[in-house]
Amino acid sequence: MSRADAEKQINRNPHPDFKKVEGERTPWDKSLEWNLKQTIKPDWKYGDGANDGGESLKHEHVEIDPYEEGRPAVFNYKLLISGIIPRPIGFISTRSKDGSSTNLAPFSYFQVINHDPPLFTVGYAGGFDNAKDSLRNLAESEECTINLISEHFIEAANSTSINAPYGESEWSLSGLTPAPSKTVKATRVKEAIFSIEGKLESTKEFESRATPGKKTGVLAIIEGTRFWVRDDAINEDKNLIDPAVLKPMSRLGGITYGRTTEGFEIPRPDWKESVENNDEAQKLVKPKVDGQ
Repeated sequence: MSRADAEKQINRNPHPDFKKVEGERTPWDKSLEWNLKQTIKPDWKYGDGANDGGESLKHEHVEIDPYEEGRPAVFNYKLLISGIIPRPIGFISTRSKDGSSTNLAPFSYFQVINHDPPLFTVGYAGGFDNAKDSLRNLAESEECTINLISEHFIEAANSTSINAPYGESEWSLSGLTPAPSKTVKATRVKEAIFSIEGKLESTKEFESRATPGKKTGVLAIIEGTRFWVRDDAINEDKNLIDPAVLKPMSRLGGITYGRTTEGFEIPRPDWKESVENNDEAQKLVKPKVDGQ
């Protein structure tokens, strides 16, 4: 199945006339800035449970077998990308081994998994036999850059998700600016607040449970070799990126993206301070069994 056919089967866009629907919506609010709020229940204490007054306990759950008879695999895809949200977006720049072709594409099967060494995962739908351009380049060159998407270039970034034929450059379509890297040949996105140079550590291909023999995914683990942060977003110690400058975009379900404009802070609790020295919390702790 071609990439174009696969996209039609997924049918992410629920609107017959998207531009008409979009035109009826409220314009982008430029006034929204990053701000910190209190948590929903600042006086929450151990044992309080959820902060909705028990409302969530009034609802039952629907059981779904991912392999039930007649359930298309694409249903699991749509379910997962609408439920595992928000997801960070890895904007991956790759270059073919001979340098004749480049690729730029967003991936929401993306995450950081370790810091020493810095390791990142990117998930590719489909196997090596039907590899996306990005995976093909990454597997051959074993290099890439990972760029985080911010508000000021979301339209350009989204344009690179187009199902362009291999060899056609998404860079020119997007209007984004290539920037040189230090440890890899793939270029960075200069407009990005935060970019990572990376080298391929390993890949693992997965086979379908529903259709044995069919390759349905590839996991790529990438080791970060250089970080690039815009000068107005990084602190003096070079260890903290300001979310008010980064303004990261996230993927939600279907064709929906999310902004990050509000946050709150919750310190991680310390057992000795908040449990051992807390009479109420002590009542919730199970007594130790002899010999344990």
